[in-house]
Amino acid sequence: MSASLSSAKSAAALRTAARVSAESLLVLLMAAVALWILGRMWSVVWPLIVGLFLTTLTWPPTRFLRRHGWPPALAATTVTLSFLLVVAGIVALISVPVASQSGELSKGVVEGIQRLREWAAGPPLNIGQDELTGAFDSAVERVQSSIGSMVTAVVSGVGTVFSGVVTAFLALFLMFFFLKDGPRFLPWLARQLPGRLAVDVPVVAERSWDTLGAFVRSQAFVGLLDAVFIGLGLWILDVPLVWPLAVLTFVSAFVPIVGALFAGLVAVLIALVSNGPTDALIVLAIIVVVQQLEGNVFQPMIQSRGLGLHAAVVLLAVTLGGSLAGIVGSLLAVPVAALVAVFWNYLREQLVEPGQDPAPGEPDEEPDADASPAPVPAAP
Repeated sequence: MSASLSSAKSAAALRTAARVSAESLLVLLMAAVALWILGRMWSVVWPLIVGLFLTTLTWPPTRFLRRHGWPPALAATTVTLSFLLVVAGIVALISVPVASQSGELSKGVVEGIQRLREWAAGPPLNIGQDELTGAFDSAVERVQSSIGSMVTAVVSGVGTVFSGVVTAFLALFLMFFFLKDGPRFLPWLARQLPGRLAVDVPVVAERSWDTLGAFVRSQAFVGLLDAVFIGLGLWILDVPLVWPLAVLTFVSAFVPIVGALFAGLVAVLIALVSNGPTDALIVLAIIVVVQQLEGNVFQPMIQSRGLGLHAAVVLLAVTLGGSLAGIVGSLLAVPVAALVAVFWNYLREQLVEPGQDPAPGEPDEEPDADASPAPVPAAP
């Protein structure tokens, strides 16, 4: 005879499930409201995020200068100007060789188009000259008929570029003020908060800053690996503009998906117009292999060690961020996941009973990011 269920225990379980469900819905509702407010303030939040990323890169030399007696304003100004010079040098390193070989490249593009037409006219396609001319005329007519939408796209593109320039200037100004006054922020924040928050919030903020610095450093290392491997492949194939292409690959690594596609497209195009279709296909294969290794091996392993996240969590975070918010979501997915982990670990520390050890299999310390030097000290 089977045992009957206890009505009292069943009712208690249902009440517990209902209470947990209601509390979870409230938490999700508050998260949705916070995300909506964040979206409404995105024109301010995005420059702030970019400024924080830039500050993680430029804080180590600023800290070095301040520790050697430089005034905060002078150290921040020197590092900011040096950063601008480095960026200008990178742009010059890419643009000057391209400009000096622009004639040769344009000639190669014309020759490549001519070879493509000759290939299309031969077997197996056997497309005649009249058909090619007709296709060209049809393309011209379509362009003329869609001139209105093209103008709209150009205007939208100009607006996007202008917005990007404004964001860059705001991010640079914020970077300067973060470098100058950043160490005074946490003490000031502690004085403004009441009670327990005066301790908890600064601690979480400092750990989050360490984690953000670990993310930027790991992303820079991944970009360096891409630049080295792809640049080595281009050098072996004797493709021109190897150094500018390697620098472009490193810089574009900070922009997920689109950056890699853009750098790869430029490298393949230059290989096509200078070395021919065979080397272009080899370059394409090298880029695909390196990008696959980066996305599935290098980046998850490096970021999982630097951020204290499992490699699978990094992959899932990038996939979810890209599906929810496109390129920006892919860029911010990993640091957001790492910051959530920092908050959860600190919350778990506060909820554990005094003297109680963590559960088996759980880490008893913070991620590796806490062991790295803190970019922003907690005291002025």
